[in-house]
Amino acid sequence: MSGWQEYVSSSMRDGLCCDAAVISVAHQQLLAAHPGGVLANVSQQEIQALLGRNRDALLTRGATLGGLRCLVIRDNLYADDTHNYTMDLRTKQQENSDAYTHAVTVALASPVCLILVGKKGIQGGTLNMKAFKMARYIKSRLH
Repeated sequence: MSGWQEYVSSSMRDGLCCDAAVISVAHQQLLAAHPGGVLANVSQQEIQALLGRNRDALLTRGATLGGLRCLVIRDNLYADDTHNYTMDLRTKQQENSDAYTHAVTVALASPVCLILVGKKGIQGGTLNMKAFKMARYIKSRLH
């Protein structure tokens, strides 16, 4: 892992997130993840499905991240008209589990993509704003 690990650590500091990861858009692979988190197990196949241009399948079937099933709430990852470049998801309730569902936001910050998972009770809008601001910061540092 590289300097991207600092972005993961930074995203965890304010207590809004329970998991975070940075993935390479070009290579579609995991660059950094929160140690012990579900996103540390995200596969290249899951990343390809998440970042792929075939959005219909993603919207109808949902996404899987580190084996965790997610529903797509809003997909503006490639929407030029919003200039937001984020996607909001919600984890699905796992079978035979009383576990809570969590908000998930994916933010495009070329050359990377951030994935943040909110702690119990953190709303998707709050998480989206955090991811958007981090992505904007990364873009400003790299360009």
